[in-house]
Amino acid sequence: MAIEIRETFQVSSPIDRVWSFMKSPENLAGCMPGASLARIIDDRSFVGTVKLKVGAITASYDGTMTFIKLDDSARELTLLAEAKEKGGGTVSGTISANLLSLPDGSTEVRCESSTDLTGRIVQVGRGMIEGVSKQVIQKFVANVKSSLETVPAGASAGEGAEASAGAAAPAPGAVESGPDARPVIAKEESINVLAVVWNVIWGAICGFFRRLFGRA
Repeated sequence: MAIEIRETFQVSSPIDRVWSFMKSPENLAGCMPGASLARIIDDRSFVGTVKLKVGAITASYDGTMTFIKLDDSARELTLLAEAKEKGGGTVSGTISANLLSLPDGSTEVRCESSTDLTGRIVQVGRGMIEGVSKQVIQKFVANVKSSLETVPAGASAGEGAEASAGAAAPAPGAVESGPDARPVIAKEESINVLAVVWNVIWGAICGFFRRLFGRA
């Protein structure tokens, strides 16, 4: 089952800071619901796990993600993901991101993902999987924005903007070390399945009436 998703969002942070954040495996895994980073193979490949729950089915995929494109000048990246589930299912696909600097100093991020799923999880149907996938992406976006837009404790909004030339804020769920360590926002793992189910049912109802009146 192939799933394609496109998402465009803005981050109130300069493009250099957003780019540095987006090309970090630790940050990507820290912002993605259900994802965990096991180890980094090299500067372009890393191993991790993604857990996805759709309805009564929970699938855990272990695999490798590789930057097949990492263009610092164009601010474009493409990730290739290949993973397997213990129950025999597989997931493979690509995730691409393109960053654009906006006149007000913020950054626009354009993301596209194309994923192919096999195994038990496809039994719940395309509508449910697409709904959950969209919620996962929305939560990822929220975590990225939270990490990059949160002003450090004790700093003013202006100071937070000036700090953009330095390191990006740690990804949600990460743990800072050192004498000045402070807690950071934990990423949200849960998915509102009831909302997804309602969207699927409502879509089916609307489709029925469109077909009904289309025949009239």
